[in-house]
Amino acid sequence: MTVSIFQPELETQPAEERHALQRSRLRALLPRFGIDPDTDLGEAPFTVKSQLRDAYPFGLLQVPLEDTVRVHASSGTRGKPTIVAYTRNDLDVFADVCARSIAAAGGTRSDVLHVAYGYGLFTGGLGLHYGGERLGATVVPASGGNTSLQLQLLEDLGADGLCCTPSFALLLAERRETRDIDLRYGVFGAEPWSEAMREKLEDAWQIDACDIYGLSEVMGPGVAAECREGKGTLHVFDDHFLPEIVDPETGRPTDGLGELVLTTLTKEALPVLRYRSGDITRFVDGECPCGRTHRRIARFSGRVDDMLIVRGVNVFPSEIEEVVLEHAALGGQYAIVLDRRTAMTNLEIRCELLPGLEGAAVAEDVRRALEERLRVRTDVTVLPPGALPRQEVGKARRVWERLDERDPLVPGSREQS
Repeated sequence: MTVSIFQPELETQPAEERHALQRSRLRALLPRFGIDPDTDLGEAPFTVKSQLRDAYPFGLLQVPLEDTVRVHASSGTRGKPTIVAYTRNDLDVFADVCARSIAAAGGTRSDVLHVAYGYGLFTGGLGLHYGGERLGATVVPASGGNTSLQLQLLEDLGADGLCCTPSFALLLAERRETRDIDLRYGVFGAEPWSEAMREKLEDAWQIDACDIYGLSEVMGPGVAAECREGKGTLHVFDDHFLPEIVDPETGRPTDGLGELVLTTLTKEALPVLRYRSGDITRFVDGECPCGRTHRRIARFSGRVDDMLIVRGVNVFPSEIEEVVLEHAALGGQYAIVLDRRTAMTNLEIRCELLPGLEGAAVAEDVRRALEERLRVRTDVTVLPPGALPRQEVGKARRVWERLDERDPLVPGSREQS
């Protein structure tokens, strides 16, 4: 298997050379925040998302607005969106790191690359679009939704690579039917997904399914990416994004599982210093078979703010996904319902059988596996194929709350968030 590396001179740079580059770039960055360049990074203050929201829209911009050429924004589901701006050089870096990510999954300049992330203010569509063009691929800007057209384009244009959320890739696989689609790889991100989801996607499409990670506040997709040679870990492109891992409660460095913190070393318009991502991971030491020398991190265990507390037990949705998708009789669709109609929250998992299978004993199997994994009482409902709501645009919604007799997953009910 030939290793595809977009910028080999940078991605395989000897560790000491990269450390020197990082130190040089960090010394240039710190004075922009009013900090002495000789200050140890660990002594600098953290940046959190609320600071970006409080500075809406351009309060933290560090270049004149006329020097910027594009604006993106977060979804703004918890208030005003977070606005991020880019200079021309920022967009060049953005395209480079997305091209690196596509190549890491096995992409080449001769490919047809189908991009089904949403375009617009969301960073995913345009990020992977320009990354594909920078790599030299022929990019199909399909955006999200309209599964029948997506499948037609995948077949008719001969796509080699697919870029979208893992949930949308699974939905496309469900509705593929007899279409002759011969993908080679997928670049999936924008929502958390498990190793069990990888198995579902790789079995459904016969591809290498690789994770891509990013935050709009830091850049967008392309901050880190999996390679097909070393699945299970992501390369942080640390010539541009310097990673730390800290204890979420104390903020102190940890050698184990902790919160990823990122500093942008080359961003011009809106650099961030020690940005707390909220994502839980750990560093992974050792060499990667692909030959890249960037610092590696484990795939994410969850988010600090996505953790559910059920009967006093901390539960990450990713743990539930892992158990559900590992069962051979179940498909990839599931919903987590937090039933708050009583004093003690009840956890209910709804999942779907694969077509043509019987599910008499499946619910009990999954219930036992979940309770062994989570150590909390769980109700499991197994539904026929297609019973759960699908989402064709944006990130899949997995967690729902039930506050009264109305069921949040039944059409016509009041949706609880």
